[in-house]
Amino acid sequence: MNLFNTSNNLLPYDGEVNYHGTIFSYDNSKRFYEKLMDEIEWKHDEAYMFGKHIITKRKVAWYGNENFSYTYSNVTKTALHWTEDLLILKEKVEQLTEATYNSCLLNLYHDGSEGMAWHSDDEKALGDSTTIASLTFGSTRKFAFKHKRSKETISLFLESGSLLVMKGVTQTHWLHRLPPSKKVKHPRINLTFRQMRY
Repeated sequence: MNLFNTSNNLLPYDGEVNYHGTIFSYDNSKRFYEKLMDEIEWKHDEAYMFGKHIITKRKVAWYGNENFSYTYSNVTKTALHWTEDLLILKEKVEQLTEATYNSCLLNLYHDGSEGMAWHSDDEKALGDSTTIASLTFGSTRKFAFKHKRSKETISLFLESGSLLVMKGVTQTHWLHRLPPSKKVKHPRINLTFRQMRY
């Protein structure tokens, strides 16, 4: 399978995931990485799990067209106004995916010890059959999918400057995660462009 041919669906059924490969040059990827690291208002992520308040090592930020509220893991975030670079990235992603986005959730993983457990981005505010465009800058990381019913798994490596798009009923039927890795020693910034519905 040619992962760089966006007509190819990485999922065998119950959803659609397209990997565009790297859409930015090495120099541009490095420049965006450095600017995002410095200019984004990063904060440690929070969650309430099993009645406990957890603060993660991973940092996050939430930006959008308006002061959108976004709740996950029983914590609500309010969107900040777009930075100039985020708007440039949003326009590029919208051109390639032929979709529009009004918000972006950013994650900063400092090294391979930080990851994300199996989950779906299926909050009500995202609506049904939502499209989520995921940009990576920094370290290459493994990314995996697992079907909720069959438990079939599929994985790939996301490079710096690359774009992955999840759409259709993917969030309904598939989980995804960023597994930890002892081999990764440097940070990764991930931007997930979304269309919030209120």
